[in-house]
Amino acid sequence: MSIADRLFGMKTEKAAANLKEGQDFLAANKNKPGVIETPSGLQYEVMTEGTGDKPKDTDKVKCHYHGTLINGTIFDSSVQRGQPATFPLNQVIKGWTEGVQLMSVGSKWRFFIPPHLGYGDRQVGPTIGPNTTLIFEVELLGIN
Repeated sequence: MSIADRLFGMKTEKAAANLKEGQDFLAANKNKPGVIETPSGLQYEVMTEGTGDKPKDTDKVKCHYHGTLINGTIFDSSVQRGQPATFPLNQVIKGWTEGVQLMSVGSKWRFFIPPHLGYGDRQVGPTIGPNTTLIFEVELLGIN
């Protein structure tokens, strides 16, 4: 067996393990009080409900966010950087595009994003493996 075949085998094993771990987590999570699941499989929990406008997928939004894996490992955080992020809502992962459109400005929600609404079977950087379920706390600060 070549090194490439062994590496591919390890990647597919890790992808399968990540997928199962995420599916188990989401299956239990959706039964927790306050957790809502959309038809796509996105789960969310309202931490603070705002009263402002809701963005469209073609809008640019300004958010503070904190992203973790289901084991609590932080992989990205505008909160830690002390600088909110602004980006076009239709140029982020599907879970964000869907979830943020449900929010009103001033809201802070927690998203539980299955792999098919996140990065899928891709490895993203050193922390996010293939088929990884993601958790984001997102505060919608504004629509630009």
